[in-house]
Amino acid sequence: MTILNEIFEWSKGLPPWQRDAISRLLAKNALDEQDEADLLALLKSANGIPDPKGRIAKPLAAGQVPLPPAGASAIVLQAVKDLQHVNAIAPHQSLGMGATGLTIIYGSNGSGKSGYSRVLKRACRARDQQEDIHPDANFAASKSTTPQATFVVSQGGVVSELTWQQGVTPPAELSSIAVFDARCAKAYLDQEGDFAYVPYGLEVFAALATLCQRLEAKVSDELLRAQVDISAFAPLLGETQVGKQIAALSAKTKPEVIESLATLSDKELARRAEVEASLKEGNPKEKAQQVRLRAQRFSALAAKVAVEEERLSEAAVTVVHQAADAYRNAQVAAKIAAQLHTEGGKLLPGTGGEAWRDLYDAAKKFAVSAYPDKGFYELTSDDACLLCQQPLQAGAERLRRFEAFVEAEAEKARDGRREDLRAVFVPMTKEVVTLGLDEAIRVELRAENEQLASDVEAFEEALIARQKSVKDAATADDWSVVVSAGVSPRAALSLLAEQLHSAAKALDEASDEKARNALQGEFNELNARMQLAVVKDSVLSAINKLSVQSRLKGCLPHLKTRSISTKATEIAAQVVSKELGEALNREFKSLGVSSLSVSSQSRSARGKTLHRLRLELPQALSPSEILSEGEQRAIAIGSFLAEVSLSGQTGAIVFDDPVCSLDHRRRERVAKRLADEAEKRQVIILTHDIYFLNLLTEAAGRAGRPVVTQSLVRQAQGFGVASPNLPFEGLSSSKRVGFIKTIHVEAVKAQKLGEEEAHHELTVKAYYYLRLAWERAVEEVLLRNVVLRFRKGVETQRLSGVTVTDADYARVEAGMAKCSNYAHDKAQFGGVAVPDPDELMSDLVEFEAFIKEVNERSDKTSTSRKKGASAAAATA
Repeated sequence: MTILNEIFEWSKGLPPWQRDAISRLLAKNALDEQDEADLLALLKSANGIPDPKGRIAKPLAAGQVPLPPAGASAIVLQAVKDLQHVNAIAPHQSLGMGATGLTIIYGSNGSGKSGYSRVLKRACRARDQQEDIHPDANFAASKSTTPQATFVVSQGGVVSELTWQQGVTPPAELSSIAVFDARCAKAYLDQEGDFAYVPYGLEVFAALATLCQRLEAKVSDELLRAQVDISAFAPLLGETQVGKQIAALSAKTKPEVIESLATLSDKELARRAEVEASLKEGNPKEKAQQVRLRAQRFSALAAKVAVEEERLSEAAVTVVHQAADAYRNAQVAAKIAAQLHTEGGKLLPGTGGEAWRDLYDAAKKFAVSAYPDKGFYELTSDDACLLCQQPLQAGAERLRRFEAFVEAEAEKARDGRREDLRAVFVPMTKEVVTLGLDEAIRVELRAENEQLASDVEAFEEALIARQKSVKDAATADDWSVVVSAGVSPRAALSLLAEQLHSAAKALDEASDEKARNALQGEFNELNARMQLAVVKDSVLSAINKLSVQSRLKGCLPHLKTRSISTKATEIAAQVVSKELGEALNREFKSLGVSSLSVSSQSRSARGKTLHRLRLELPQALSPSEILSEGEQRAIAIGSFLAEVSLSGQTGAIVFDDPVCSLDHRRRERVAKRLADEAEKRQVIILTHDIYFLNLLTEAAGRAGRPVVTQSLVRQAQGFGVASPNLPFEGLSSSKRVGFIKTIHVEAVKAQKLGEEEAHHELTVKAYYYLRLAWERAVEEVLLRNVVLRFRKGVETQRLSGVTVTDADYARVEAGMAKCSNYAHDKAQFGGVAVPDPDELMSDLVEFEAFIKEVNERSDKTSTSRKKGASAAAATA
């Protein structure tokens, strides 16, 4: 099991915040302040301290840890294709890989190489996954813009396609492909003044232990700031409930208890005032009698208010309203009935009405005394009219009809409704509204409550106005004029009376010693609660601080590093061995840092497992003065290769720009080392360094390793377009001819279309590259690569095939001169037209012929000289 697998399994038993910390430590070079703030918040949240930001732990996931390959044979990466939403990588691209040997992918700045590199790191679960992969910024974000790619792999001859998608656990098969990054090793100066090498993964324990120390310091600092000074609450101490709570104030004190004690109702506040006044009173019994009398008067006033309030209540007015409506309806019915009893002759206006009815009733009463022996309806035509004293004649019959009308049901109903109205209307409107507010009670009430006295007077006036509005409404039959009586003071009067009765009772109790002691206790409780209310917020704040303090103390045990150190030592014993030290020494030697040697000593302190790289240099020097950036990089490459070699796996390895910060000498060493490694496994290298590309191809050629070269370019369809051709600078002399011929084709096309400016530019471009090709041919063909630019050594053995004739000189000089004439763009200024396409092709054919002839001659010369040397040696 690898170190990372061990860490992952171990992390499953850790608190979520520590699992999150491990995930971050494996993904980043170092934790920043924001990381520490996040992790501290997660630690505190786990111990009951809420996080205002609601952060959630993101533990180390299985997808971040490489898995051992399944099956006996290694996974071979054949291609990465169909990248979607990866930066601005063009769609439908396929980047092929050689199944064996070296695959070199060249990409200049801005070519899309970084996009492929980031996908490889994520999909193969590389150590460095800090760089995010974003979709093309030119397209609007949507749910469909998740980066993804397809990997074509083979294992045991079986080809399959694996899909990688960001945010989803990568395919397990790809984790057997190791990707190099600069975090494969760490060099730093420890407290003993030695450099220490830490295999990748083990440094997590040291970093986690350091994190725990830093968080412990922060928690301790917060504990100091959370100290509570409860001396300010000393005045509240005592035998009251409040005093006992303050004396026992701690993190366990319930805030709701403090809230309840510090909250007094109006009734309790009034009671406190009553008790205080009673305790201060000199003759409580006499005072109690006076208070009780006032209470009785206010109770009586409240009762009077209730009576008048009820008399003019909404319900009472509604009853009057309904009775008035019923009477008016009965009047209408009676009038209709009267019309039905009249005969053809006209009657005086108002007949049947109220005035007529009064007159009729008077005549009927008079008939009792004028005609005692007859009934009113028995009068004949000879009898005298009861009003005008003239013979009734035909009026006698009319009287009988009037009697019948009066006796009719409508009349009875109207009379009944009129009586009903009188029964409710007269009590409401005839009796004077008064609350009995004489001057004595006014003065007494104002002394108790000025506002209440004003409210009672205003209510009386409102009742009077309401009574009058009811009269007006009944007369006009317009009930919208009825006004409101306003807010009744009855409840306030009753409460005042109750309070006075309570005060009287308290005064009675104050006159008794035993009762007075109880009263004093009640006052102390209420008074302490009132004092608590003043400092309630401070007390609650103190409880919160005590609670935080308790929870912070609960964080400290989780920051101990003993278990981290123990696990680090356990894993170190498994993965750090004599073989690792020997492998490191071999790698450092091959990469030019052989001055460093690895001892097998180890120790563990606060989670840090150290394996020494001792230097024969003054210990006072700082790491930056001893190890250059290039040396640090070489150490990283060596460490990576050592760990890969000891892993027992033969899966592919991927390098992304491995020679950054390296000089040309170390680049040669790295190129040779990677070419050697290509004998054991598939080696894939992405680089933007054309010189390093040439070094790799040369090293592979010398070692007899197959090489696949290609490049990534930016074209109209986007970045990362895969091309089988390398850039011009990376091509051999013969392949450069093919590159220039593609330009020749474009020049021919431009001339045929009459595009003279384009023809001119393409021809100048072709001669520029042909000039560079002649220069390259001098190194590669004529001088047989004996001396190369930037190569530190001279390949003297290649001299066997080198001959330079006068004809060679003349051909090179002529070719360079002609190219310079056009490549430097002198044609326009010198009045010289650029050659036509046929002439350009002729010059290319001449260059090809030069390469072919010199190569053939050089091979013969080399063979001849070697035979001659062998014969001379045999003779000697």
